[in-house]
Amino acid sequence: MPKNDTLPHNLQKKEIVKAAINLRGVPEGTMGRVILSSGLDWVRYWVAFENGVELGSLHRDKLVREAEWDAYLVQRERSQEIAESDSEGQDSSEGGDSPSSGSGGVEVNGVLVPQLLLDRTKAALERLGVSR
Repeated sequence: MPKNDTLPHNLQKKEIVKAAINLRGVPEGTMGRVILSSGLDWVRYWVAFENGVELGSLHRDKLVREAEWDAYLVQRERSQEIAESDSEGQDSSEGGDSPSSGSGGVEVNGVLVPQLLLDRTKAALERLGVSR
């Protein structure tokens, strides 16, 4: 089995990258250099960016090789267009309110907690006599 750092999708130390999204203190598209790659199955990168900010624990999906930047932008735009057309198609095909059609919830740390689980928790707390 090959080492993870030999796979083409992993980044090497000293490789030039750009921020794929806005990061803390680093605008999207800012160039940087990988200063450390760590992990086996869960690889994270430390990057020194041009604007003087160094960030660690960055996942590969937050970084794009400089040579792949233009292709990344084109692919991202296509993906957004497809997502928009899919959502428009779903809106027109859904006739009414069904139980599975976005019944709400709360987003916590980027993860949606369904309204059903929130309601169950509330009911359980009420049964136990716990007030918030």
